[in-house]
Amino acid sequence: MSREFLMPSLGADMEAGTLVQWRVQPGSRVRRGDVVALVETEKGIIDIESFEDGVVERLSVQPGTRVPVGTALAFFEGEASAVPPAGGAQPVQVAPEPAPALAKAPGVPTMPPREPPPARALRVSPAARARASALGVDVATVQGTGPHGVITLQDVERTAASVSAPARPAAPAAPAQPAVARVGMRNAIAASMSRSKREIPHYYLQLAMDFDPAARWLETFNESRPVPERVLTAVLLIKAAALAAAEKPGFNGYFGASGFTPSASVHMGVAIALRGGGLVAPAILDADRKPLPVLMHELQDLVGRVRAGHMRSSEISSATLTVTSLGDEGTDVIYPVIYPPQVAIVGFGAVLERPWVVEGRIEVRPVLNLTLAADHRVTDGRQGAQFLARIRDWLTRPAEL
Repeated sequence: MSREFLMPSLGADMEAGTLVQWRVQPGSRVRRGDVVALVETEKGIIDIESFEDGVVERLSVQPGTRVPVGTALAFFEGEASAVPPAGGAQPVQVAPEPAPALAKAPGVPTMPPREPPPARALRVSPAARARASALGVDVATVQGTGPHGVITLQDVERTAASVSAPARPAAPAAPAQPAVARVGMRNAIAASMSRSKREIPHYYLQLAMDFDPAARWLETFNESRPVPERVLTAVLLIKAAALAAAEKPGFNGYFGASGFTPSASVHMGVAIALRGGGLVAPAILDADRKPLPVLMHELQDLVGRVRAGHMRSSEISSATLTVTSLGDEGTDVIYPVIYPPQVAIVGFGAVLERPWVVEGRIEVRPVLNLTLAADHRVTDGRQGAQFLARIRDWLTRPAEL
């Protein structure tokens, strides 16, 4: 029996993607979680994973083709072993084989691909393509150093620097470069956030907490560990939010045509700012079940690959709840916007020293502001307050994270 392998939706803001490369051929046997193809979106180059076992019968789309979501990319033979989850997201359980790819250091230069220049030129990140157009650089002449030979923004600018001035059109003024490089992503973000504010009745809550117990515990925890293995504050925040979400399912799931569907797993989306502008929020899968050192490794790996313009479909489409922070910029309170079809997003501010009352006396303590934006179709303010309180409670008992 033949089954269609469809172009997946890699987020509420995605309408189409460009097939960059097939990683399988007719006759290839694939298992759930195997990478089948590379697809380019406004967010970068995405590894598209199979959500079922089978044998590739035929490929129906050629590399370089822009394909709408839901279009048949290929056909598989064999009985279906899994059903794609509701909401267009890719399955959240992936095969263990991809683990070596996670261990690969992000951004390490690779050998240029063996395809002829026209095929290789298709492996261009959205930022690099826009910058090449602005600088008048032919991407077919650029050697990619990103993962799988992807041409990055830095590759384009390095090539442009080697071109003589008369042959290159005047570049836009420096302040305009990030906007030019990320115009596609900015449009996608604008569409998604406009939909969010138009369709989702947001409510917002804020809770300030004494972060001193967590800060002291983390300092002690890291003292005995080598520098590369130390855990950052961000990992404590992710784990605490994930554990609270597992206890409060009204904040963890999707809202679709049939209403709210809670998720049995907590796949924590992490908002990551991109170099040159833009933002994506790929997921760390099963964040509530992983020890802090594992979460730290996965967060480092995820940030590195995302900023190199390379993610997996299971990461970009599976988030059930998102966390965001501008703490490294010194912002003490952030009021985020929900990313549909999710129903909540948690914000963390900077940990700043503030006056705090301790047993009737005023002391200087590290204070963290937690914020929540949630969907009033699913929960109300009282439930939201309880959810923030659970995050606070976990952070006051960091040894249990």
